[in-house]
Amino acid sequence: MTERTNAGRNWAGNLAYGAARIARPASVDELAEVVAAAAGGSGAEGATRVRALGSRHSFNRIADTDGLLIETAGLPPRVEIDAAARTVRVSAGQRYGEVAEALDREGWALSNLASLPHISVAGAVATGTHGSGDRRGSLATQVAALELVTADGSVRWLRRGEPDFDGAVVALGALGIVTSLELDLEPTYEVAQTVFERLPIEAVLADLDAVTGLATSTSLFTTWRDPDVIDQLWLKQRTDAAASAALPGVLAAMGARPASAKRHPLPGVSAEHCTDQLGVPGPWFARLPHFKLGFTPSNGDELQSEFLVPREHAADAIAAVRGLAGSIAPLLQVNEIRTVAADTLWLSSSFERPAVGLHFTWLPDQPAVESLLPTLQAALAPFEARPHWGKLFDVTEASERMPQLYARWNDFRSLRARYDPNGVFRNELLERLGL
Repeated sequence: MTERTNAGRNWAGNLAYGAARIARPASVDELAEVVAAAAGGSGAEGATRVRALGSRHSFNRIADTDGLLIETAGLPPRVEIDAAARTVRVSAGQRYGEVAEALDREGWALSNLASLPHISVAGAVATGTHGSGDRRGSLATQVAALELVTADGSVRWLRRGEPDFDGAVVALGALGIVTSLELDLEPTYEVAQTVFERLPIEAVLADLDAVTGLATSTSLFTTWRDPDVIDQLWLKQRTDAAASAALPGVLAAMGARPASAKRHPLPGVSAEHCTDQLGVPGPWFARLPHFKLGFTPSNGDELQSEFLVPREHAADAIAAVRGLAGSIAPLLQVNEIRTVAADTLWLSSSFERPAVGLHFTWLPDQPAVESLLPTLQAALAPFEARPHWGKLFDVTEASERMPQLYARWNDFRSLRARYDPNGVFRNELLERLGL
């Protein structure tokens, strides 16, 4: 196991980790030993606080601590397929893109991927990260079981159907260090991706369900520089599923036109690093993400926020964002609108309701973004917007509404207290949220 004192910065470079030490265990046994040693003080006052660190893709301090950070990328990689159970066991710190390529070589696939294949499996799951699709749940819904190192260094498995499972999957790192996960599989498939441009916003708001239902995975992109237009519509359609019969009519009625060349979500940026488009079928892992694994989609010159609203409020929430276009556009690189199916995971942003995500990729001006966020969140509050756990949001405003936004919020607080009575895995952000 390697250990050092400088934990460095996150992927975007907007924060420096505050941990006194950072360890990189090479096995679950080593990880358990270091957690047990950190927690070995006399009760809560003596324990060193511990957090897991994956691909460093969080934009806030959810993965930070003043104590010990544990890099899960040091655990041995594994892609162990159980064909009979249709599951795969992977290590927590592995990146989705690497897991996906290994699965495809064996004829297997995941049902969904996020827009970036560069993110770690456990980190994405713990924060409720997701792709897009009316019938596609977040990445956490693919979890059939997880292995967890708890505060006393013990190792335990939690499996779907067990009493604590739905509270432990999207757990914000509050219950322990996840070391392995078992994910649901299905046979491999192909996807074709097509981009359309210039959709009138009024037509989109008039029948948002029709637009997002046009393909297996749908994303809308706009800069709000022209508040009357959605700049791009990305449609990712499985080739083994029938394309929507409404597609030609809906888009023709809107006046949208197919892109004549490959597009990047950001206007004027080269699409070289984007996954292939123009309706050419390809492997699922090479189309569902927006960006290719072999490239970094930016140099970290961005900040991100996302707010997920119940499906029935989506059109009104988008209209509220449109009303703030004059304030948003100067700080915005692009706003992506995408959908997520409902699930039963207590702290999932899609808990018990299908959701529409309003994702903001900001310019790297954190003071200005943080000044705008209270206004944006106030505009979205009437629509029961839940913030993405790993992205920038006004924590003070959000924390006051958590018990109302999450029906199992207090149940999760009890679960956290039971798994970690001395607060080994607590950090400042969790405390500010009331956890």
